[in-house]
Amino acid sequence: MILIDATEVTMVRPGRDLFRDVSVTISTGDRIGLVGLNGTGKSSLIDVLIGNREPESGSVRRGRDVRIAALDQNPDLGTGTVRDAVMSVDGESWEIDAVLDKLGMGGREDTPVSQLSGGEAKRVALARALVHPSDLLILDEPTNHLDVDAIEWLEKRLSAYKGGLLLVTHDRHVLDRVTNRVLELDRGKAFVHEGGYDAYLEGRALREEQAAQAEKVRANLARTELAWLRRGAPARTSKAKARIRSATEIVTSRPEEAARTGNLDLHFGTPRLGNDVVELTNLEFAHPDHPPLFTNVNLAIDPRERLGIVGSNGTGKSTLLDAISGRRKPTNGSVTIGTTVVMELFDQRGIELNPQMRVWQAVVGDDAVKPDWTDVQLMESFWFDSDAQYAPIELLSGGERRRLQLLITLARKPNVLLLDEPTNDLDLDTLRVLEDFLEDFPGAVIVVSHDRAFLERTVDDVIVFDGSGSVSRLPGGYEAYEKLRKQQSSTSKNDSTKQTSASPKKGKSGSGGGRSASTIRHELKTVEKDMARLDKKRATLTAELEAAGADHEELLRVSELLTPVVAEIEQLEERWLELSEEAEGQ
Repeated sequence: MILIDATEVTMVRPGRDLFRDVSVTISTGDRIGLVGLNGTGKSSLIDVLIGNREPESGSVRRGRDVRIAALDQNPDLGTGTVRDAVMSVDGESWEIDAVLDKLGMGGREDTPVSQLSGGEAKRVALARALVHPSDLLILDEPTNHLDVDAIEWLEKRLSAYKGGLLLVTHDRHVLDRVTNRVLELDRGKAFVHEGGYDAYLEGRALREEQAAQAEKVRANLARTELAWLRRGAPARTSKAKARIRSATEIVTSRPEEAARTGNLDLHFGTPRLGNDVVELTNLEFAHPDHPPLFTNVNLAIDPRERLGIVGSNGTGKSTLLDAISGRRKPTNGSVTIGTTVVMELFDQRGIELNPQMRVWQAVVGDDAVKPDWTDVQLMESFWFDSDAQYAPIELLSGGERRRLQLLITLARKPNVLLLDEPTNDLDLDTLRVLEDFLEDFPGAVIVVSHDRAFLERTVDDVIVFDGSGSVSRLPGGYEAYEKLRKQQSSTSKNDSTKQTSASPKKGKSGSGGGRSASTIRHELKTVEKDMARLDKKRATLTAELEAAGADHEELLRVSELLTPVVAEIEQLEERWLELSEEAEGQ
C-alpha cells in the first residue's frame, strides 16, 4: 500500500536551493534511512511529507486515511504532564507506561513537561510517536538522548513495526540494522540506495568515482578541442561553427561543485600538555535531599587519555564532566588540574548562540568589525562558505548549529577535551572527520556518548556508571563494556529464573513466603481459561487474515488486531509454566 507519494518536490532557503525535483514513494513495509550533509534539507523534506510545510513546487499525495506518527527536531508537548503529552493520542495505558519506562522516563508520568530537560522532552515525544496508532512512522534523530539499552530496544521495536518507516539518524548501527533502503540528499538531488548503511557507502563511492572519471574524460576532450581552436578553425561552414560552439562549451564547462569545499580541518595547534593533567580524589556528588549520583571516584588522567564514560541515563555521567570542568562543585572530594591544562567542555547544549547573530560574528566575537583572513580560513575549513559565513544563525539547520558550536570550542585550542554526546545532530561526514581528529589529537579526551560506532573508534578504556553510585574503570573500550553488559544481562535472567522456581520451595519449608496449593491451582485455572479465550480469538483473526488475500488495507487492519493477541498468549504461556513449576514444588 502506498502511504506517501512525493513528486518533483523543491524547497529553497535564502540564497540557495535546499533540494530540487525530489521524488520519493513510501509504502507499507519500507524501511528508509534519510541521510545527507547538515543543511541539505532532511528536516525540511520531512516537514513537507508530513504536511507541516508546503513545497515551493511539486506535489505530495498521501494515501487515504493514512495515519502518520512523527518525531521532529523541536516537538511540542503542550502544557500538562508527561502522561498528558503521551495520552493525547489514542494509545493503551499499559503500553504508554512500558514505552516510557524503556526510554528512561519510568516513574516520571506525573512530571509537568515544563520541568523536563531538552533530552527528556525528546524522549517523551519519541514515546508519543511510538504508541500512536500509525501506518507511517517518521523519526528525526530518535536516538539522541537515549542510552545504549534504550537504543537497542528501539532497534527491536522498529524492526517489528508493520507500517512504513522513514528514519533520519547519524547512528550507523541503527541504519545498518533497521533500514533496507537509504535516501541520500546530495547537492540538491536525491539518490536511492537499495540496502542499509553499507549500500549507501558503496553507492556514494561509486557515484564519486564515476564523476571523477567523467571529469577526466571532459578534461582530455577539452585539451583536444582547445588545440583545434588554436590551430585556427574554419569559421564559414555551419558544421565548423557548430563544432566551435561545442568546443567552447567543453572548454568553459566545470565539473559539478563539490558538496563541501575543502576538507574539515580540526588541527589548529594544541598547546603542550604536561604530565600532570587531571586527578580526581574521592569525588562525590549529590543533589540536595537526594542520594549521591556517584561516590569515591578516584581517577588520574593521562596526557594521551582516550576515555569513554558509559551507563544509563540519569546515573551522573554529565555531572562528572561538569565537576571536572569546574561547572559544578563536588559534594565531597577534590579535582586537581595541571598547570599546563587548557580545558574545553563541549556538552549537549553547546555554546549559547544568538540566533540573530551572523555566523562570522559568533566565531570572531561581537567587537570585531569584520573577519580577517584567518577567521575566513577557519570557517571555510568547517564548511561554512562565503554565503554561510554571513547567514543569520537562525537560518542554520540543527546540525549546522552543532558544527558551529564545535568550531568555536576547538578554535580555543584546548589540550584537554571533555565531550558530552558530541555526535548529536552531526552528519555522517563530520562524524568520521571528528573521529579521525580525535585519533591524532595530541591531548587528552574524555567522552560521554551512547553512539556505539563513535565509542568503538575513539576510546581505549571506559568508565562504567552502574546506577548504584559505583563507578569503575574497564580496560578494553566499548567492546569490553558490551561484553560486560551481556554477561550481566544473562546473569540477571538466570537469577530471576532461579528465584521464581525457588520461591515456592521456600514457602513449603515454613518460611511464610509461599502460597497455598489451592491458590496456585485457582490461578492456573484462570490462566487456562484466558488462554482458551485468546486461542479462539487468534483462530478467528488468522482466518480473516487468510481471507484478506491481496487486500493490503484489510491485511494491515487484521494484523494490528492479531499482534497484541499473540503477545498476550505468549505472556500467559510463560505464566502457566511458572505456576506449573510452583505447583510441583508444593
